[in-house]
Amino acid sequence: MICLAAILMLPAFLVGCAPSRENRIVIGSKNFTEQLILGELMAQQLESRTGLRVERRFYLAGTFICHQAILAGRVDIYPEYTGTALTAVLKEKASGEPGEVYERVKEEYRKRFDLDLGAPFGFNDTFAIEIRGEDARRLHLNTISQAAAYTPQWRPGFGYEFMERPDGYKGLVTTYGLRFAAPPRIMDLGLLDRALIDKQVDLIAGNTTDGLITALDLFILDDDRHYFPPYEAVPIIRQDTMNRHPELAPALQALAGKISDDEMRRLNYAVDGEHRNPTEVVAEFRRKKGM
Repeated sequence: MICLAAILMLPAFLVGCAPSRENRIVIGSKNFTEQLILGELMAQQLESRTGLRVERRFYLAGTFICHQAILAGRVDIYPEYTGTALTAVLKEKASGEPGEVYERVKEEYRKRFDLDLGAPFGFNDTFAIEIRGEDARRLHLNTISQAAAYTPQWRPGFGYEFMERPDGYKGLVTTYGLRFAAPPRIMDLGLLDRALIDKQVDLIAGNTTDGLITALDLFILDDDRHYFPPYEAVPIIRQDTMNRHPELAPALQALAGKISDDEMRRLNYAVDGEHRNPTEVVAEFRRKKGM
Protein backbone atom coordinates (compact mmCIF):
# COMPACT_ATOMS: atom_id res chain seq x y z
CA MET A 1 0.00 0.00 0.00
CA ILE A 2 1.39 3.40 -0.92
CA CYS A 3 0.65 5.68 1.99
CA LEU A 4 -1.23 8.92 1.33
CA ALA A 5 1.66 11.04 2.57
CA ALA A 6 4.04 9.46 0.05
CA ILE A 7 1.62 10.09 -2.80
CA LEU A 8 1.08 13.71 -1.76
CA MET A 9 4.83 14.23 -1.60
CA LEU A 10 5.41 12.74 -5.06
CA PRO A 11 4.68 15.88 -7.13
CA ALA A 12 7.13 17.93 -5.06
CA PHE A 13 9.75 15.21 -5.47
CA LEU A 14 9.28 15.04 -9.23
CA VAL A 15 9.37 18.82 -9.67
CA GLY A 16 12.11 19.66 -7.21
CA CYS A 17 14.71 16.97 -7.80
CA ALA A 18 15.51 17.17 -11.51
CA PRO A 19 19.21 16.42 -11.98
CA SER A 20 21.44 18.10 -14.50
CA ARG A 21 22.10 15.58 -17.28
CA GLU A 22 25.68 16.77 -17.87
CA ASN A 23 28.06 13.98 -16.88
CA ARG A 24 25.90 12.89 -13.98
CA ILE A 25 23.91 9.71 -13.40
CA VAL A 26 21.24 9.50 -10.72
CA ILE A 27 20.72 6.08 -9.16
CA GLY A 28 17.67 5.42 -7.05
CA SER A 29 16.49 2.55 -4.87
CA LYS A 30 13.53 1.43 -2.81
CA ASN A 31 13.56 1.68 0.97
CA PHE A 32 15.08 -1.60 2.16
CA THR A 33 18.59 -2.94 2.65
CA GLU A 34 18.91 -5.11 -0.45
CA GLN A 35 17.89 -2.22 -2.70
CA LEU A 36 20.40 0.05 -0.97
CA ILE A 37 23.15 -2.51 -1.57
CA LEU A 38 22.25 -2.93 -5.25
CA GLY A 39 22.05 0.83 -5.75
CA GLU A 40 25.43 1.31 -4.11
CA LEU A 41 26.90 -1.53 -6.18
CA MET A 42 25.82 0.13 -9.43
CA ALA A 43 27.02 3.52 -8.20
CA GLN A 44 30.51 2.25 -7.35
CA GLN A 45 30.66 0.30 -10.59
CA LEU A 46 29.80 3.32 -12.73
CA GLU A 47 32.14 5.61 -10.82
CA SER A 48 35.06 3.25 -11.33
CA ARG A 49 34.31 2.22 -14.93
CA THR A 50 32.94 5.37 -16.57
CA GLY A 51 34.27 8.41 -14.73
CA LEU A 52 30.75 9.79 -14.55
CA ARG A 53 29.59 11.51 -11.38
CA VAL A 54 26.93 9.45 -9.62
CA GLU A 55 24.25 10.92 -7.41
CA ARG A 56 22.69 8.46 -4.96
CA ARG A 57 18.99 8.92 -4.35
CA PHE A 58 18.13 5.91 -2.21
CA TYR A 59 15.16 5.05 0.04
CA LEU A 60 12.52 6.25 -2.45
CA ALA A 61 9.72 4.28 -0.77
CA GLY A 62 8.35 1.46 -2.94
CA THR A 63 7.79 0.39 -6.53
CA PHE A 64 5.29 3.12 -7.42
CA ILE A 65 7.55 6.00 -6.38
CA CYS A 66 10.65 4.54 -8.08
CA HIS A 67 8.77 3.83 -11.29
CA GLN A 68 7.28 7.32 -11.43
CA ALA A 69 10.68 8.87 -10.67
CA ILE A 70 12.42 7.08 -13.53
CA LEU A 71 9.58 7.86 -15.95
CA ALA A 72 9.84 11.53 -15.01
CA GLY A 73 13.60 11.52 -15.59
CA ARG A 74 14.49 12.33 -11.99
CA VAL A 75 16.25 8.97 -11.67
CA ASP A 76 18.29 7.33 -14.43
CA ILE A 77 18.68 3.83 -13.01
CA TYR A 78 17.22 1.81 -10.17
CA PRO A 79 17.16 -1.91 -9.25
CA GLU A 80 13.90 -3.77 -9.77
CA TYR A 81 12.63 -7.37 -9.76
CA THR A 82 11.17 -8.99 -12.87
CA GLY A 83 8.16 -10.45 -11.04
CA THR A 84 7.37 -7.07 -9.50
CA ALA A 85 7.67 -5.36 -12.88
CA LEU A 86 5.41 -7.97 -14.45
CA THR A 87 2.62 -7.84 -11.89
CA ALA A 88 2.76 -4.49 -10.09
CA VAL A 89 3.75 -2.30 -13.05
CA LEU A 90 2.59 -4.12 -16.19
CA LYS A 91 -0.44 -5.62 -14.40
CA GLU A 92 0.07 -8.98 -16.09
CA LYS A 93 -0.51 -12.46 -14.73
CA ALA A 94 2.08 -13.74 -12.27
CA SER A 95 3.36 -16.71 -14.24
CA GLY A 96 6.22 -17.92 -16.43
CA GLU A 97 9.77 -19.23 -16.22
CA PRO A 98 12.53 -16.75 -15.30
CA GLY A 99 13.78 -16.29 -18.86
CA GLU A 100 10.27 -15.89 -20.21
CA VAL A 101 9.33 -13.31 -17.58
CA TYR A 102 12.56 -11.37 -18.20
CA GLU A 103 11.99 -11.17 -21.96
CA ARG A 104 8.35 -10.18 -21.56
CA VAL A 105 9.19 -7.40 -19.11
CA LYS A 106 12.12 -6.20 -21.24
CA GLU A 107 9.95 -5.97 -24.35
CA GLU A 108 7.03 -4.23 -22.63
CA TYR A 109 9.21 -1.77 -20.67
CA ARG A 110 10.89 -0.66 -23.88
CA LYS A 111 7.61 -0.43 -25.78
CA ARG A 112 5.50 1.29 -23.11
CA PHE A 113 8.02 3.32 -21.12
CA ASP A 114 11.22 3.64 -23.21
CA LEU A 115 13.06 1.90 -20.38
CA ASP A 116 15.70 -0.79 -20.76
CA LEU A 117 16.34 -3.85 -18.59
CA GLY A 118 19.93 -4.69 -17.86
CA ALA A 119 21.07 -8.27 -17.44
CA PRO A 120 20.03 -9.98 -14.16
CA PHE A 121 22.43 -9.62 -11.24
CA GLY A 122 22.23 -13.38 -10.71
CA PHE A 123 19.85 -13.99 -7.80
CA ASN A 124 16.11 -14.49 -7.46
CA ASP A 125 14.57 -12.66 -4.49
CA THR A 126 11.13 -14.19 -4.40
CA PHE A 127 8.66 -13.64 -1.58
CA ALA A 128 9.18 -15.92 1.40
CA ILE A 129 6.28 -16.93 3.64
CA GLU A 130 8.05 -17.31 6.96
CA ILE A 131 7.23 -18.67 10.41
CA ARG A 132 9.36 -19.20 13.50
CA GLY A 133 11.72 -22.15 13.19
CA GLU A 134 10.50 -23.56 16.50
CA ASP A 135 6.92 -23.66 15.16
CA ALA A 136 7.97 -25.34 11.93
CA ARG A 137 9.80 -28.07 13.86
CA ARG A 138 7.08 -28.52 16.49
CA LEU A 139 4.28 -28.81 13.93
CA HIS A 140 6.36 -30.60 11.27
CA LEU A 141 5.57 -27.97 8.65
CA ASN A 142 7.34 -27.62 5.32
CA THR A 143 4.85 -26.04 2.93
CA ILE A 144 2.29 -23.24 2.86
CA SER A 145 -0.40 -25.83 2.15
CA GLN A 146 0.47 -27.66 5.38
CA ALA A 147 0.47 -24.41 7.35
CA ALA A 148 -3.06 -23.58 6.14
CA ALA A 149 -4.45 -25.96 8.80
CA TYR A 150 -2.92 -23.77 11.54
CA THR A 151 -3.37 -20.24 10.17
CA PRO A 152 -6.85 -19.82 11.73
CA GLN A 153 -4.98 -19.60 15.06
CA TRP A 154 -2.21 -17.34 13.71
CA ARG A 155 -1.79 -13.57 13.34
CA PRO A 156 -0.14 -12.49 10.07
CA GLY A 157 2.12 -9.51 9.39
CA PHE A 158 2.79 -8.04 5.94
CA GLY A 159 4.40 -5.00 4.32
CA TYR A 160 2.29 -2.17 2.95
CA GLU A 161 2.99 -2.99 -0.69
CA PHE A 162 2.35 -6.71 -0.29
CA MET A 163 -1.22 -5.99 0.79
CA GLU A 164 -2.03 -4.18 -2.47
CA ARG A 165 0.05 -5.74 -5.24
CA PRO A 166 -1.60 -8.33 -7.52
CA ASP A 167 0.96 -10.99 -6.57
CA GLY A 168 0.48 -10.28 -2.88
CA TYR A 169 -1.98 -10.91 -0.07
CA LYS A 170 -5.29 -11.41 -1.87
CA GLY A 171 -3.94 -13.94 -4.34
CA LEU A 172 -1.97 -15.75 -1.66
CA VAL A 173 -4.96 -16.35 0.62
CA THR A 174 -7.12 -17.37 -2.36
CA THR A 175 -4.55 -19.79 -3.76
CA TYR A 176 -3.98 -21.51 -0.42
CA GLY A 177 -7.37 -20.99 1.25
CA LEU A 178 -5.75 -19.18 4.18
CA ARG A 179 -7.78 -17.84 7.11
CA PHE A 180 -6.25 -16.00 10.06
CA ALA A 181 -7.13 -15.27 13.68
CA ALA A 182 -6.96 -11.52 13.06
CA PRO A 183 -6.60 -9.08 10.15
CA PRO A 184 -2.99 -8.67 9.00
CA ARG A 185 -0.76 -6.27 10.87
CA ILE A 186 0.67 -3.95 8.25
CA MET A 187 4.15 -2.59 8.93
CA ASP A 188 7.44 -1.57 7.39
CA LEU A 189 9.41 -4.44 5.85
CA GLY A 190 12.29 -3.87 8.22
CA LEU A 191 10.08 -4.57 11.24
CA LEU A 192 8.56 -7.89 10.12
CA ASP A 193 11.35 -10.23 11.25
CA ARG A 194 11.48 -8.74 14.74
CA ALA A 195 7.69 -8.80 15.07
CA LEU A 196 7.74 -12.51 14.23
CA ILE A 197 10.50 -13.30 16.72
CA ASP A 198 8.79 -11.22 19.42
CA LYS A 199 5.56 -13.19 18.79
CA GLN A 200 3.57 -10.12 17.84
CA VAL A 201 2.69 -12.04 14.65
CA ASP A 202 3.00 -15.71 13.65
CA LEU A 203 3.48 -15.59 9.87
CA ILE A 204 5.05 -12.96 7.60
CA ALA A 205 5.84 -12.36 3.94
CA GLY A 206 9.56 -11.63 3.75
CA ASN A 207 12.19 -12.23 1.09
CA THR A 208 14.27 -15.31 0.37
CA THR A 209 17.50 -13.29 0.40
CA ASP A 210 16.84 -11.78 3.83
CA GLY A 211 20.13 -12.02 5.69
CA LEU A 212 18.48 -12.51 9.08
CA ILE A 213 16.52 -15.69 8.24
CA THR A 214 19.21 -18.06 9.53
CA ALA A 215 20.41 -15.77 12.30
CA LEU A 216 16.90 -15.44 13.77
CA ASP A 217 15.96 -19.11 13.23
CA LEU A 218 13.13 -18.33 10.82
CA PHE A 219 11.70 -20.95 8.47
CA ILE A 220 10.58 -20.42 4.86
CA LEU A 221 7.47 -22.39 3.95
CA ASP A 222 7.71 -23.90 0.48
CA ASP A 223 5.44 -22.25 -2.09
CA ASP A 224 4.19 -25.68 -3.15
CA ARG A 225 1.45 -24.30 -5.44
CA HIS A 226 3.95 -22.01 -7.21
CA TYR A 227 1.97 -18.85 -6.53
CA PHE A 228 4.88 -16.41 -6.71
CA PRO A 229 6.56 -15.66 -10.08
CA PRO A 230 10.36 -15.30 -10.53
CA TYR A 231 11.82 -12.13 -9.06
CA GLU A 232 15.21 -11.78 -10.71
CA ALA A 233 16.94 -8.55 -9.71
CA VAL A 234 17.78 -6.33 -12.70
CA PRO A 235 18.81 -2.73 -13.38
CA ILE A 236 16.11 -0.54 -14.94
CA ILE A 237 17.68 2.18 -17.11
CA ARG A 238 16.23 5.12 -19.02
CA GLN A 239 16.83 4.54 -22.73
CA ASP A 240 17.71 8.20 -23.33
CA THR A 241 20.35 7.92 -20.59
CA MET A 242 21.84 4.90 -22.37
CA ASN A 243 21.84 6.84 -25.65
CA ARG A 244 23.66 9.80 -24.06
CA HIS A 245 26.12 7.60 -22.18
CA PRO A 246 26.81 4.39 -24.15
CA GLU A 247 29.61 3.63 -21.70
CA LEU A 248 26.95 2.59 -19.19
CA ALA A 249 26.12 -0.61 -21.05
CA PRO A 250 29.46 -2.44 -20.64
CA ALA A 251 29.87 -1.19 -17.07
CA LEU A 252 26.48 -2.58 -16.01
CA GLN A 253 26.92 -5.73 -18.10
CA ALA A 254 29.98 -6.55 -15.99
CA LEU A 255 27.60 -7.01 -13.02
CA ALA A 256 25.56 -9.68 -14.81
CA GLY A 257 25.35 -12.95 -12.87
CA LYS A 258 27.75 -11.72 -10.21
CA ILE A 259 25.53 -12.26 -7.14
CA SER A 260 24.15 -15.66 -6.13
CA ASP A 261 21.20 -16.09 -3.77
CA ASP A 262 23.58 -17.03 -0.96
CA GLU A 263 25.90 -14.09 -1.65
CA MET A 264 22.95 -11.68 -1.55
CA ARG A 265 21.89 -13.14 1.82
CA ARG A 266 25.42 -12.61 3.14
CA LEU A 267 25.53 -9.02 1.89
CA ASN A 268 22.17 -8.29 3.51
CA TYR A 269 23.31 -9.88 6.76
CA ALA A 270 26.51 -7.83 6.79
CA VAL A 271 24.37 -4.69 6.88
CA ASP A 272 21.34 -5.84 8.88
CA GLY A 273 22.98 -8.39 11.19
CA GLU A 274 26.50 -7.04 11.63
CA HIS A 275 25.48 -3.38 11.25
CA ARG A 276 28.30 -2.65 8.82
CA ASN A 277 28.43 0.38 6.54
CA PRO A 278 26.78 -0.55 3.20
CA THR A 279 29.37 1.42 1.24
CA GLU A 280 32.19 -0.61 2.79
CA VAL A 281 30.29 -3.89 2.37
CA VAL A 282 29.83 -3.22 -1.35
CA ALA A 283 33.44 -2.09 -1.82
CA GLU A 284 34.67 -5.31 -0.17
CA PHE A 285 32.39 -7.41 -2.37
CA ARG A 286 33.66 -5.69 -5.51
CA ARG A 287 37.27 -6.33 -4.49
CA LYS A 288 36.58 -10.03 -3.90
CA LYS A 289 34.91 -10.27 -7.30
CA GLY A 290 37.79 -8.51 -9.03
CA MET A 291 35.64 -5.61 -10.15
